[in-house]
Amino acid sequence: MEKLTFTSDDGEAIEYFVLAETTVKGIQYLLVTEEEEGDSDALILKGLANEENPEESVFEAVSDEEELSVAMDAFSKFLEDVEFE
Repeated sequence: MEKLTFTSDDGEAIEYFVLAETTVKGIQYLLVTEEEEGDSDALILKGLANEENPEESVFEAVSDEEELSVAMDAFSKFLEDVEFE
């Protein structure tokens, strides 16, 4: 499982394991978790355009309920053992 390091707005390094990646309507989404194995909370991150440095990826947690529902639907189609709450 791929492990990526993200930097928060306040400069803190946060490591996440990428469970899955998908694209919906041209927007990249990552399903990530802090634990490599077992049950743990997961986040859905949305890829954003980085106008300052186009070679560097920028992601933010999806908080909009409608967008979250669409992304969860996309992930659930190919992740049979993942349960969203």
